[in-house]
Amino acid sequence: MPDPGTSRWPYYNRPSAERAFARCEGMLRGRRVLVTGATGFLGAHLVRRLTVLGAETHALSRSTRRVAGHLTTHVADLSDSDMAADVVRSIRPEIVFHLAGKASGARDVQTVLDTVTDNVRSTVGLLRAVALAGAPRVVLAGSMEEPAPGEHASSPYALSKWTAARYAELFQDLWSVPTVRLRIAMTYGPDQPDERKLVPYVITSLLRGVEPQLSSGRRQIDWVYVDDVVDAFIAAASVPDAAGRTIDIGSGSAVDIRRIVDLIGWLINTNVEPRFGALADRLLDSARIADLSAAREVLGWRSAVGLEDGLRRTVAWYRDRPRSHQPPQRVVQ
Repeated sequence: MPDPGTSRWPYYNRPSAERAFARCEGMLRGRRVLVTGATGFLGAHLVRRLTVLGAETHALSRSTRRVAGHLTTHVADLSDSDMAADVVRSIRPEIVFHLAGKASGARDVQTVLDTVTDNVRSTVGLLRAVALAGAPRVVLAGSMEEPAPGEHASSPYALSKWTAARYAELFQDLWSVPTVRLRIAMTYGPDQPDERKLVPYVITSLLRGVEPQLSSGRRQIDWVYVDDVVDAFIAAASVPDAAGRTIDIGSGSAVDIRRIVDLIGWLINTNVEPRFGALADRLLDSARIADLSAAREVLGWRSAVGLEDGLRRTVAWYRDRPRSHQPPQRVVQ
């Protein structure tokens, strides 16, 4: 089966790009960095990379505290501005990766207050703390779901991420907090904790012989592998010209949900048929494709892991896990 939407840009085969990225990684050795949302999907992958690179890594979450090697984990709720200020003051980070937040595309009115608290108030609390502590660079995890100028938001999540990005611009303009805002496309890969997300939901369902319950599958999505996104975070923290920029991170091409599900089924080699149309399509969903011009020109970045290769790695990771529990009953993408 062909690899739809595969990125074939030979990033690691270009000596100049490889040297540039090696310099970015080397710049983090011994640096004191703070990662918020460290127990989430992207956060956990980023923390593992930073510890390998030799950064003095401080991981922040709401519930876990441990010390292991070069990793120190702190507990704090960033929506509490005093708590945020205390933890930033105690760590004194040189670089902050802000990945904490609530990632949900649900159109439920009950999610509005949670997204304001988890995505807007937490970001403002962190930015205020950073401004008070000396304004290190902040790399902010945004989303391709954010509405474009003149466009209405499609969900509470999309609006909250857009609002958080505007506050980041305000803190940079008024209080000289250097921010890099990465608008990240749909990220997938191994070890995604929320198995209601499309890729882990479909994989775990098919591995257990359960028919995935899905929407029509017609929506076009830009998919990007988690390791590529981590590369983008590393570059955004290190490249001087990235400060003040909003940069799309994705593959730059669209693949619909139905083709993703078909490719996963082909990789698993199963006869289980997904049930397309079992769920209603979400209101206001649309194709959102990354514009890679700034990622290439500013960061020297483009996705290196093709879709088939990335899904193959992801399927292998889930296949090796114990299958002691049932997959979620409904997908929440």
